[in-house]
Amino acid sequence: MKVRSAVLVIAFLVFGFWACHSSVRADDWPTYRADTARTGYSKETLPSGLSLRWVYRSAPAQSAWPSSDRQLFDRAAHPVVAEGVLCFGSSATGKIEAIRADTGESLWSFHTDGPVRVTPVLWEGRVYAVSDDGYLYCIDTKTGQLHWKKRGGPSDEMVLGNDHLTSAWPARGGIAISNGIIYWAAGIWPSDGIFVCALDAESGEEMWKNTEDGFRFMPQPHGGANAKSGFSAQGHIAVHDGRVFLPTGRAVPATLKVDNGKFDYFHLQKYGHNGGTAIVVLGDRFHNDRYFYDANTGLRGEKLAGIVTATEKGVAQATTAKITVLDWAEGIAIDRKGKQTKTRKLSKAWSVDVLGTKCQLISAGSTIVVGAKSQVHVVDTKTKRLAWSHEVQGRAYGLAAANGRLYASTDEGLLYCFEATPDGEKHEVAYPARPQDLPQHDPVWADAADAILSSTKISEGYCVDLGCGDGSLAIELARQSLLQIYCIDEDPKNVAKARERLTRAGLYGTRVTVHHRTLAKTTYPKYFADLIVSQRKYSGEAIPIEKAEVERLTRPWGGVSCLDDPSKATPKTRGPLEGAGSWTHQYSNPGNTCCSDDVLVRGPLKMLWFRDADLPMPQRHGRAPAPLFHRGILVVEGLDAVRASNAYNGRTLWEYSLPGILKPYDQDHLLGTAGTGSNVCVEGDSVYIHRKTHLLQLDLFSGKKTAEFPAPPRPDGKAGTWGYLACVDGIVYGTVANTDHIVKWRYLKGDMSQQFSESFSFFALDPKTGKTLWTYPAKNSIRHNAIAIGGGRVYLIDREIAVMDKVDFRREGPKKGDGEESATTHADGELVALEAKTGNVAWRKADKIYGTTLALSVDESALLMGYQPTRFRLASEKGGRMAVFHTKNGYRLWDKDAKYQSRPLINGKTIFSQGGAWDLKTGVERPFPFKRSYGCGILAAGRNLMVFRSATMGYYNFDETSEGAPTHNYGGLRLGCWINALPVGGIVLVPDGSAGCKCSYLNQASIALQSVE
Repeated sequence: MKVRSAVLVIAFLVFGFWACHSSVRADDWPTYRADTARTGYSKETLPSGLSLRWVYRSAPAQSAWPSSDRQLFDRAAHPVVAEGVLCFGSSATGKIEAIRADTGESLWSFHTDGPVRVTPVLWEGRVYAVSDDGYLYCIDTKTGQLHWKKRGGPSDEMVLGNDHLTSAWPARGGIAISNGIIYWAAGIWPSDGIFVCALDAESGEEMWKNTEDGFRFMPQPHGGANAKSGFSAQGHIAVHDGRVFLPTGRAVPATLKVDNGKFDYFHLQKYGHNGGTAIVVLGDRFHNDRYFYDANTGLRGEKLAGIVTATEKGVAQATTAKITVLDWAEGIAIDRKGKQTKTRKLSKAWSVDVLGTKCQLISAGSTIVVGAKSQVHVVDTKTKRLAWSHEVQGRAYGLAAANGRLYASTDEGLLYCFEATPDGEKHEVAYPARPQDLPQHDPVWADAADAILSSTKISEGYCVDLGCGDGSLAIELARQSLLQIYCIDEDPKNVAKARERLTRAGLYGTRVTVHHRTLAKTTYPKYFADLIVSQRKYSGEAIPIEKAEVERLTRPWGGVSCLDDPSKATPKTRGPLEGAGSWTHQYSNPGNTCCSDDVLVRGPLKMLWFRDADLPMPQRHGRAPAPLFHRGILVVEGLDAVRASNAYNGRTLWEYSLPGILKPYDQDHLLGTAGTGSNVCVEGDSVYIHRKTHLLQLDLFSGKKTAEFPAPPRPDGKAGTWGYLACVDGIVYGTVANTDHIVKWRYLKGDMSQQFSESFSFFALDPKTGKTLWTYPAKNSIRHNAIAIGGGRVYLIDREIAVMDKVDFRREGPKKGDGEESATTHADGELVALEAKTGNVAWRKADKIYGTTLALSVDESALLMGYQPTRFRLASEKGGRMAVFHTKNGYRLWDKDAKYQSRPLINGKTIFSQGGAWDLKTGVERPFPFKRSYGCGILAAGRNLMVFRSATMGYYNFDETSEGAPTHNYGGLRLGCWINALPVGGIVLVPDGSAGCKCSYLNQASIALQSVE
């Protein structure tokens, strides 16, 4: 390779500031934020008297992480300008578009196979862009023709990412060109691989590739937390002074050496509450998420909140109400040894009020440009005043200043051009409409689409057209339904024609996407398609569609393939996966085993789908109810609603509004469902959820309310409150909560006044009639954790309330009349077995009934009594002992001291807990050398796999029981503080459980993982 010239460094002699610029014309804006250091500075001053020149309308941006305030890199299509051409990429359509910079006239567009989320670069007559399809593209600026493309990851395997089909290694680390070398990155999930690449910009020849450091064992954001999870790659890479600054999503940047890609530093744990995708390198320091950092060491320096840009003399800062300009000044620093050194410090020069939420900030000579909500502003640094403003539609996240023009792009898909006009003359500007050139109805394909939709009853979700031809069927399906359609054809001419027709119709990317693939091996993810059709097969063509591939793509529990005319061949509906387990109650089942009956999923694991954590959830320390899985549907209770999603592709099916339903759980340091049990369960075709006084029955598939049941009254005749909840064999079981007994969490923090852990009575209810079938009034009290149901029986412990758990004792000590013994000990109770249909007592046991939890194995006729001795326990959760009873007659099979630190789970014939494993029938210890890193949640399992928090997400294969067997990580995100990861349905479902956590794990998302095949 030719040895390129050194990076051009323009020194600003005033106050010693310098910034890095590319070798293109000084009045161009060829890359995101003007240069590879992302300073946002151009020395060209914008003229006064700007007026609107033209507006270009494209599809509104579809941000990957709309719920995150740390990842704003793709909120709009950022414009870049060079040699008269303006270019941008679209996250909605997956296209790279080029238009004339002076008139807004379209020049060409180029299709990638995924959303384009980071800004292209213009360099020496070429456009370089990366896409969620995992590729880097080199395109001719004049013609839009492809010169070459390079893949970042190891294959073309795809997943569902942020509600689009993407590469398993989407390219979201983009692009910086320095010294003729391109720096870019693919992959956002460390455990699947992160690939940071350097290529020769002219030839595409690889110079180096870092594939190791995304999956490195290192400290994670929480103190003491370590895991195999390194950096990620999301945002715009910066290059300056021998370093590649890699934005890592929600965390502080990592750096690599420019010449060889070797790891430099990544202070993930040290600055575990800081980070974001915006990087601005200013000489010997860089700015990221409210702070400056030393560029050589990554150590944090002075705080400067808000959005920043370089200026002629220093830095400008934008907050919600003003622009503040700070200049560099020379100063003296004294180190620990008392030695004085010269340094540069920022000092406030002046400020000006500019109202509005700030989205972007750049500087052009003596002008500062502010992108805000519905406005673009220009501040004159000479007069120190707001010089100009203009309304825009949406939030102006994208700004560029080039050739005397100002460009601004918004999240609503509008791109504006402003320029000076003589004597204040204004241009006549028309807002072009988005293309809506739907072709006339084709009766043949309109009828075909109607027949398919009518016969399959599927009008929403993900559809695959295997052999799409010219896209006629896809167009009609899009007309008549809400399907998101992915088309495949092996013939590149068909692909080009379908794309052209769909683009003219305004459907491309937002509703229909076309890929050039083989039909026998699509590279699409398994299980994701709600509907599979084929235009060409419908037409009678003999095309090579493989039955196995159709089966692989079709969603279990209701996905339909309809490849032929439904009047001639019956559509095929896929049923459940054989061996796939469910999770219908808080601890998997009414028996509280904490283990599903799933026999399919085991490690190693990789991504199946991921999406934004867009359901508002209560604080992770509030320990909200566990997610549930039943009949292919994931049910998650949020702060103000319960949501059902398709478990195999993450698509939201329905949401039932319940304002404030989990408000009592939205606090730090609460007992939550660790003591209360859950207020939601699923059984049959119903979801049951209670709001204290009433129980709602919702249809599992539609979310419509089908019934409502009040709680029975308290023993004193007052209105009752629902406590425990379960549903077995069509009967609803519940308790009337003791709302007078309030426990206090270990830290003496948080309001537990609406979280009830004990009840007055237990009852059974027929949801068909609403009638109470029977009631068991407690002699003393029933702890919700000490109820287990299965095998036709209800098992519970009737026991005095533990005085040491009560608020008044924990705060004030024993009250008069309590007695010292009752305040410091917990009297034994009575273990009761009731017939589930009648409530009749089957047997009672009163000897040494000391436990606070019950778990039931129906298959093994075994009932486990123990404790829940987690890190955040009640005073009564002593731990250190467990016993097992035979369910037939209550005979105690064994009782022994046992050290464990989490809620025990039952998997087949074995009890597992953090601390050991025991034979269920004999109590004999079994090998279980399980260890994990930091994590306050409990263990959840399927037959082959256990999942838990171990800094990031951890998992453990039960067949790896030898000494030193590994605890594996799926890195890049954290789990919640109780249960939010479920091995069920042949996959692992992980709806977000990290709400309220400020720690900088790389992603905050809801995900599903699959076994590596």
